[in-house]
Amino acid sequence: MSKTISVVGAGLVGSLVSIYLAKKGYKVNIYERRSDMRKQSMSAGKSINLALSDRGWRGLKGVDIDGEIRKIAIPMYGRQIHHKDGSQNYQPYGKDDQAIYSVSRGEINKTLMTLAEQQENVKIYFNERCDKLDRKTNVLEFTNLENGKSQTVHSDLVFGADGAFSAVRLQMQLQSDRFDYNQFYIDASYKELTIPANPDGSFKLEKNALHIWPRGSYMMIALPNMDGSFTCTLFFEAEGPKSFESIKTKEDVIRFFEEDFPDALPLMPTLVEDFFANPTASLVTVKCKPWVWDNRIALIGDAAHAIVPFYGQGMNCGFEDCVVLNELIDKHQHNWPDILNEYQTLRKPDGDAIADLAHANFIEMRDKTADARFLLQKKIEARFSSKYPDKWIPLYSMVTYSPEIRYSTALKEGNRQQAIMDKIMAMEDIENRWDSEAVEKAILNLI
Repeated sequence: MSKTISVVGAGLVGSLVSIYLAKKGYKVNIYERRSDMRKQSMSAGKSINLALSDRGWRGLKGVDIDGEIRKIAIPMYGRQIHHKDGSQNYQPYGKDDQAIYSVSRGEINKTLMTLAEQQENVKIYFNERCDKLDRKTNVLEFTNLENGKSQTVHSDLVFGADGAFSAVRLQMQLQSDRFDYNQFYIDASYKELTIPANPDGSFKLEKNALHIWPRGSYMMIALPNMDGSFTCTLFFEAEGPKSFESIKTKEDVIRFFEEDFPDALPLMPTLVEDFFANPTASLVTVKCKPWVWDNRIALIGDAAHAIVPFYGQGMNCGFEDCVVLNELIDKHQHNWPDILNEYQTLRKPDGDAIADLAHANFIEMRDKTADARFLLQKKIEARFSSKYPDKWIPLYSMVTYSPEIRYSTALKEGNRQQAIMDKIMAMEDIENRWDSEAVEKAILNLI
């Protein structure tokens, strides 16, 4: 049990898994390429506020730190849809008080790093770039980006928690004969924008909702912050006749928002400055295999399964990795070959499944949340589910509010349910008899 563990990356998952490992008695050293974000002001531009849901809360509760995170989280009970004509409609996420929670990526990361350092057997080393991992010796090589000094580190176990462009994963690729790697960019890029608070600190939009401006091939979303502001994210084609590439002047920005987001424009006094000051960033999905190397090196979080943010599950999935790993430590009584083998066996299918679900939900948020037939289908599903909760859990609820259901199971069940709903939506005059006994019986017969 006297093992020393190196965690590469002090992001959300690296910090949380270190807390779990420390509480199991391991000595943990975290090596982070960036400087300590707690000692500098957060720069706007690439944060994307995160949506913390039940899987993520379970990860935090497992080490009794959920209370600290609740202090910086705002519940969002549904989607507030903003149509082009200025009208709005509200779509609740679940039942009763079910919510997802808006958290600042920077704030939750800073909090998790502090909580990790409060463990007596965790130490974080900043400005340390991982240059090499020697598979034979399990030695990591780092270069300090402040003073240029190099160091080598030997540890019993290594966790690569260093994100979508993981240095640990790259070493696995370079030193493996058969390493499967797939990287996929969607056509859309994103840019962070801001809706500031009112002068008195109050919110300009409904505080407890995730706001969406769906516009077919693109969209904007807004999530609330503790200071009364909203972090907006514009997801837009990277190139083409109507894209980030095509917007070149202040007049282009104003014209675009006047045409597509007229109700948001008056709320964004720094729109033009933000648009040109904040970077345009890409969105990548990563699938790879294996996640585990020689029973002593493993990928976790985005390093293993980077996904697009449209199901709000990237952080939640990474935190769930930590929960599963912790359970397996207990199950296999610290036998790491067995722990890591089962970790990969369990989590790889779920990582792939949530990647596919997240990409599909981009289409749903962008194209369908303003579509009348889509909304009718959701009404039929909600009505049937409330009457027969043992027979039908909507896909969104399976993913977001049912941590006992694996992502891979939710994907399969969601596909089965969609096949049923395709037949129901094809019924004659479904718009007028969607809540009839005949429709209910038809669903029961198809199940």
